[in-house]
Amino acid sequence: MVKVENNRVEHALRILKRQLQKEGFFKELQKRRSYEKPSERRKRKFAEAVKRSRKTDVTP
Repeated sequence: MVKVENNRVEHALRILKRQLQKEGFFKELQKRRSYEKPSERRKRKFAEAVKRSRKTDVTP
């Protein structure tokens, strides 16, 4: 929920878009909008797994 204060609609809209981006709303929307071939899905899942592993793997 985003509150509009002092008629600053543009500011509230920017905050809302940022929240939706963090939640992955736009990725989900794109995924549901178009068909994804199984081979592309495997590549995407693998790339996401690599990204997650690199994010958590902190080597000194």
